[in-house]
Amino acid sequence: MRLQDQLDGRRILVTGVTGFVGEALLQRMLTELPGTQPVVLVRPKSGQPGRDRIAGLLAKPTFQTAAERAGGVDALLDRVEVIEGDLRNLPVLPTDLDVVIHCAGDVSFDPPIQEAFTTNVVGTHSLLQRVLEASADHPVHYVHVSTAYVGGRRRGAIPERSVAHEVDWRAERDAGLRLAQQIEDDSRRGDVLKRLSTEAEKEHGRAGPITAAQDAERRRREWVKKEQLKAGGERARSLGWTDVYTFTKAMGERVVEELTSGTSVDAPGAPAIPVSIVRPSIIESALVWPHPGWIEGFKMAEPIILAYGRGELPDMPAAPDSIVDIVPVDHVVNALLAVCATSPEPGRPDYFHVSSGARNPLTFRLLYELVREYFEHHPFDLGERGAVPLATWHFPGSHQAERLLTQGEAVHRLADRALGLLPRSDRAREFSRDLDRTRRRLEFLRRYLDLYRSYTQVELQFMDDHTLALHRALDPADLELFGFDTAVVDWTHYIRDVHCPSVTEPMRKYDVIRRKRQAAGDPGRRKIDGDAGEPGQKVLAVFDMDGTLLSSNVIETYLWLRLPELDGAGRAREIGRLLRRMPSYVGAERRDRGGFLRAVYRRYAGADLHELDSLVDEVIAPHVLERVSGAAMRRVREHRAAGHHTVLLTGAIRPLTRPLAPLFDHVVAAELAVDERGRATGYLASPPLVGESRAAWLVRYAEVNGYDLSRSFGYADSHSDLPLLRAVGRPTAVSPDVPLYRAARAARWPVETWRTPPATSRGRVPDVRHDTTGVSLP
Repeated sequence: MRLQDQLDGRRILVTGVTGFVGEALLQRMLTELPGTQPVVLVRPKSGQPGRDRIAGLLAKPTFQTAAERAGGVDALLDRVEVIEGDLRNLPVLPTDLDVVIHCAGDVSFDPPIQEAFTTNVVGTHSLLQRVLEASADHPVHYVHVSTAYVGGRRRGAIPERSVAHEVDWRAERDAGLRLAQQIEDDSRRGDVLKRLSTEAEKEHGRAGPITAAQDAERRRREWVKKEQLKAGGERARSLGWTDVYTFTKAMGERVVEELTSGTSVDAPGAPAIPVSIVRPSIIESALVWPHPGWIEGFKMAEPIILAYGRGELPDMPAAPDSIVDIVPVDHVVNALLAVCATSPEPGRPDYFHVSSGARNPLTFRLLYELVREYFEHHPFDLGERGAVPLATWHFPGSHQAERLLTQGEAVHRLADRALGLLPRSDRAREFSRDLDRTRRRLEFLRRYLDLYRSYTQVELQFMDDHTLALHRALDPADLELFGFDTAVVDWTHYIRDVHCPSVTEPMRKYDVIRRKRQAAGDPGRRKIDGDAGEPGQKVLAVFDMDGTLLSSNVIETYLWLRLPELDGAGRAREIGRLLRRMPSYVGAERRDRGGFLRAVYRRYAGADLHELDSLVDEVIAPHVLERVSGAAMRRVREHRAAGHHTVLLTGAIRPLTRPLAPLFDHVVAAELAVDERGRATGYLASPPLVGESRAAWLVRYAEVNGYDLSRSFGYADSHSDLPLLRAVGRPTAVSPDVPLYRAARAARWPVETWRTPPATSRGRVPDVRHDTTGVSLP
């Protein structure tokens, strides 16, 4: 009998329908099984009802054929009964169900321990209780999608039967959830918080205490997740499983076996029901259906393939003859549909391995050769650098790979410390970019070495006799449409001609878009041209001065004002005094930029403020203006032409901003406090605007004056300006220091270099005219 006849009129509930296997399963049911009545359990998400989520799913190209046959997406949606809920909050199920296919589950190999147990054990337990309730009148066939790797770190042939172990799933579930909570509690211990806060303060202290506190909390959350990940993996390995995923999947199988037996203490009085446990190996893209190469998201092999093609995976710590047990997703779906048509004896589960390694093995060596052959003919393009060079794998053992990786991590840490000692420059930023690229590569290698180490070491053969018998029992007319014998897979065709083109296509599209953006030029400039905002909206353009508009700093600008009135010996003495104070200035600047500015501005004590203004107007102004970057000047003028309100926000003293004031609608600078004679006291009239105080000022200014910060622009060069740049919708890091450069790259902000005109010398001191009396600095 044809499969569509066997499943005609069957009401089949599917969980996890928005996932990879679930989507493919629903597609096949709606396309090839017109008499089957799909029922889906789906969770409302972000205010979107479950039915709307399914409508969006059915509008995807995957369901195009089914929608055309049904007369449109709306008509196709009418074929699907939607039940809102999730595994943590399950509603009562309809009592007229014939089959329940449980596809939902955490498919990550290394989830936090509580997430793995909640999804793969607690969720399965909750669903089965509802299935047992629905089986009161007639038994529902429960089909459980597990994994072939529930066998753990065994070697040799793995038969299609219950896994032999004595692990108490209830004790492990409760202990795992308690452990996760204990880690969460430990993250709030004083010693942990102090260490994380110290690290955050060291990196972000210059930006302000709130920025540092936010980073400390981010570090705490990351620490919790890392420890929860580690806890799950360690417990799984201690019991003989590869990772927490396979461990909790095995526990989930035990839940199924107990609750459906008719004798479970968790379901007293419930009848035994028919159960099938389907164990796919590593599920990858489709061989044929819905179309060759169809895949949703990255699975296990894709990151490795992409990393190799981009030159980021120098080797694989596996034996070349080890088996990579891969199965196309359409084989898994076809097997599930065939299983739905069976009638297992209640209380005695049937087991099915959907795998390839026993009868059609794909070795790591063959996988490498096919992937390399594909990239030799279709390399990733690095633009001017040409095609990505491909590594030659020698398959070192995991111990050698671990040694080499550990050495690389140690060298990177030393190089990163050295980077902190370099002065700001294009070379330092380039070094930073290279180091960050190396760090990402090392993190990738570490993650996948730790993740795949057990899979490359196990030598398993998943016997699939039961599955093959089910395949052979198909009606001959169904073999082409619903066959699932993995022995027919031609690995050369599948890996080289189907799978690799499919998984690399999104990356190639991204590279094309990236190159187009680069060819289009400066992203910041494109955002400015002709953009005066919507009617009624007001836009700010906020600029820092020192290091952004012009290459200077507060020490340098102090010398501009001080040195012209001194003779040669006086200049030498003044520079010597500054050099002696420099270590304390540097320390103050690293701890607190506000304290640094206060320390420098103490040196203005006794200066006549009126004379300072005159000196700047008559002598310093040309020197300041010739130091302004041409690119900076053009950017300010572009903003003014676009109708934006320009603001100069600087920690420099106000007299030094006078040459730039005509360019800006509003100038905010440090104000020197003066005595009754108009002479500087050495103090500021108000606290300097640095770090978070700049952002607070800007937010208040925008609120009072009606400016839209989400459309506004900000330009700054220092990590201390990170809060300011985060406050605007369109930030740009200009000739940034390394910490801001890294933050900008992480946030995908534009990074620009505004250079001082090449004829300008940083060592030249402005000349005082003969009729200028000077400012009488002490």
